[in-house]
Amino acid sequence: MLIAVAGFSCMDALLKVFAAHYPPMQVTAIRAFASLPFLLLPLWWQGRLRELKPQRPGLHLLRALLGVVMLSTFVMALSQGAIASVYSIYMAAPLLIAALAAFWLGEHVDAGRWLAIGIGLAGVLLILRPEAGGLPLIAGVAAALSAVCYALAAITARILTRTDSSASIVFSFLLVMGLLAAVFASPGWVTIRPQDYALIGAVGMFGAIGQHYITEAFRHAPAAVVAPIEYTALLWAMAIDWAFWDVLPGFGMLQGAALVVLAGLYVAWREHRSAPSGAVS
Repeated sequence: MLIAVAGFSCMDALLKVFAAHYPPMQVTAIRAFASLPFLLLPLWWQGRLRELKPQRPGLHLLRALLGVVMLSTFVMALSQGAIASVYSIYMAAPLLIAALAAFWLGEHVDAGRWLAIGIGLAGVLLILRPEAGGLPLIAGVAAALSAVCYALAAITARILTRTDSSASIVFSFLLVMGLLAAVFASPGWVTIRPQDYALIGAVGMFGAIGQHYITEAFRHAPAAVVAPIEYTALLWAMAIDWAFWDVLPGFGMLQGAALVVLAGLYVAWREHRSAPSGAVS
């Protein structure tokens, strides 16, 4: 999960660059298609293309639809706000995953964890509170919607790992998401600038690394344990904002982010304590 977070953080910085020149749906399609070669070539080289066959195509399609909404709204948020501010809202996704896992996966969530989830969501509302230099409301709403879709996509991935290979899960997600986003983006498609092709290759590389390792992470541990590790992305985001956009987080954002992160860490700690021995090795 740590490797996945580093890869996705670098990729998101490039998506923010693209968001200044291309519509969100087009950026979503670019991100999906850019990662496919990095997935397919190693599988072809290793003779593992047969692993791409999906066992539950309906669930794969649902996850791809969630991915389209997730990425397009995320890019929309990045186009109007700092990466750290967007991430601060997005950090609520692990809390949502813990809540959804209770209903869909049968993972136990006690009263203390439900309270932590509520506190974390209150932190999101604190981040959304208007303030000078803060995150624009439309960007905050887009980031919140993206977080919800991410949580739902993570739960579907957790279910798919019971029957499908990681290669199949990642391939179907990228391919179908890319095709759907390209269809939606086609009426307003903007010609890609020649200088952006190298950056598109970098997006593909970072995205493929992140997608593979996040899928493996959810395969080997309960969702509520794995997901909070994504909070390290906030450190990456603040560093990237400062280094490339000369932006530092506001006090309100830091307050809200602290509530979200602490709530998520508490949920992870409680999940770890209640898990059977060896379940979260």
